[in-house]
Amino acid sequence: MITIRNVQTTDLAQLLLIENEGFPIEEAATKEAFLERIQLIPDTFIVAEKEGVILGYINGPIMNQPYITDDLFEKIKEKPKRDGYQSILGLAVSKQARKKGVAQILMKKIEELVIENEREGISLTCKKELVSFYEKMGFVNHGLSESQHGGERWYNLVKLRAALDS
Repeated sequence: MITIRNVQTTDLAQLLLIENEGFPIEEAATKEAFLERIQLIPDTFIVAEKEGVILGYINGPIMNQPYITDDLFEKIKEKPKRDGYQSILGLAVSKQARKKGVAQILMKKIEELVIENEREGISLTCKKELVSFYEKMGFVNHGLSESQHGGERWYNLVKLRAALDS
């Protein structure tokens, strides 16, 4: 049985392993970035675990604009209580847990938080090869992002709350 819960500081080592499995070094969050996210956004840093082993995670701060900017990967700010967009800076699943629905379970939890906290929607950036994955989850491709994170080309994907309510 998979358990969904908020992140804890003791999760750090497992989170870093999953992060480095899923992202090249230029894109991967650092230990310091994870510690900051654990401290500042534990309510929107969700892990999926089974028998004490973390299978995957999703995290991101609330932002006032609909698109992610590169500065969010470096430094996050305190969030507004209501409104704003839920960003997703990271969604990663361990290699052994992939293709088992873990990413969808984590996304569903974030969607519940968006509705509960009356957010405007969810925003993320992804590479071209993942656009269709997110479109299947109801995200709309808003085209190329201005992001230069990790020296890659990213696409803005947004899912408005109206799509979650239906």
